[in-house]
Amino acid sequence: MRKDDTPSLFTYRSDGTPDESTPLAERLRPRTLDEVCGQRHLIGEGKVLRNLIERDTVPSMVFWGPPGVGKTTLANVIASTTNAGFITFSAVTSGIKEIKEVMARAEEARVYGRKTIVFVDEIHRFNKAQQDAFLPFVERGSIVLIGATTENPSFEVNGALLSRCKVFVLKQLSEDDLTGLLRRAVSDPRGFGGKALSIDDEMLHAIAVFANGDARSALSTLEMVVLNSDEKDGTITVTADSVEQCTSRKSLLYDKAGEEHYNIISALHKSMRNSDPDAAVYWLARMLEGGEDPLYVARRVTRFASEDVGLADPRALEIAVAAYHACHFIGMPECSVHLAEAVIYLSVAPKSNSSYVAYEAAKKDAMERIAEPVPLAIRNAPTRLMKDLGYGKGYRLAHYEENKIADLQCLPDSLAGVTYYTPTEEGVEGRIKARLAQIKAWKAELKRRREGGGSN
Repeated sequence: MRKDDTPSLFTYRSDGTPDESTPLAERLRPRTLDEVCGQRHLIGEGKVLRNLIERDTVPSMVFWGPPGVGKTTLANVIASTTNAGFITFSAVTSGIKEIKEVMARAEEARVYGRKTIVFVDEIHRFNKAQQDAFLPFVERGSIVLIGATTENPSFEVNGALLSRCKVFVLKQLSEDDLTGLLRRAVSDPRGFGGKALSIDDEMLHAIAVFANGDARSALSTLEMVVLNSDEKDGTITVTADSVEQCTSRKSLLYDKAGEEHYNIISALHKSMRNSDPDAAVYWLARMLEGGEDPLYVARRVTRFASEDVGLADPRALEIAVAAYHACHFIGMPECSVHLAEAVIYLSVAPKSNSSYVAYEAAKKDAMERIAEPVPLAIRNAPTRLMKDLGYGKGYRLAHYEENKIADLQCLPDSLAGVTYYTPTEEGVEGRIKARLAQIKAWKAELKRRREGGGSN
């Protein structure tokens, strides 16, 4: 499809102005780089992406960023400025057959010296086979591929395809960016410039804050506010009440199956680990109000209780497990308070990862060293044959020994004396450290006696 054959995004009146039945966000879609909102780090004067677009030398690339920050907009600007053919694919409606048909046309165009740019919106929705269908044509230079995705391309785009694309990261738009965009929507003839509209900057800023970095959301909210405002003597007056009604609930950026899911659970963990209950409760609220399964959060909190608090406060695990059961019994929204209680407790609890470190060290030895047999003295001997073979020989029951400790080697010979667990001095674990030091002193004395040192 040639760029001048590309269907218009909206219809026009006879005077050349856009039809108001088209959504405001589409009517105001930028036509040039200078009209694009934000992303100055990529398209500011002298920046690499701006230079590539202005020189019509764009490589295969992927635009990665949250919704409403300009990924499709940049593709449309490229479409309007390039001398190449420009084709748009939908990841929802295009199959391998359609891809191969278009690739054949692109290959034919290449033979005649004409470049083809293929834009794939929501490329993360294409399966592996669909993505693979593009690969040979990208390698040969038959097409320049431009993908747009809200998901981390490292996870969602085939490695072979991604290695041939330059990734440009688009940032969430700032409140100032969005306020400026809304001002332009009020004055631009494609927006509300042809109307007598009264709305102050404070209201525009409130809409920008509500939009949470999403230009499409900001413009859609502005349109809703204007349509729901009263008109008198030819002037539409927007009131604070109208803005408040249209911004009563923010749509949280949270994808339960995508990268943001892992980013926010990571933020929750690290906030608790850093003993910051305020940040931890905020990230908890972001997850729960974004629709996350409370049992998933409760499971992660339970893991944290042992991994990061551990023996510094053994009650942490009890509280985390209790919160899990409460979530199971009650569900959302009531169980949010149980999770908040657990998260706050874990945030302010003393921290120790000694159990985690001990297990990881022991796991490494268990996986990498020769699997030595269990020492005979601590083997079970339920049959006479096992007893005759020496199973359990030399075993001493600790309950009947001095200080309740027997002179036994419980590790294999090659690991005798290895230390996996090193207690901290945090919270309860400080007492555990003192107790363990005493145990080790008693064991050392038993060993000295066994080796002929006698008693003091």
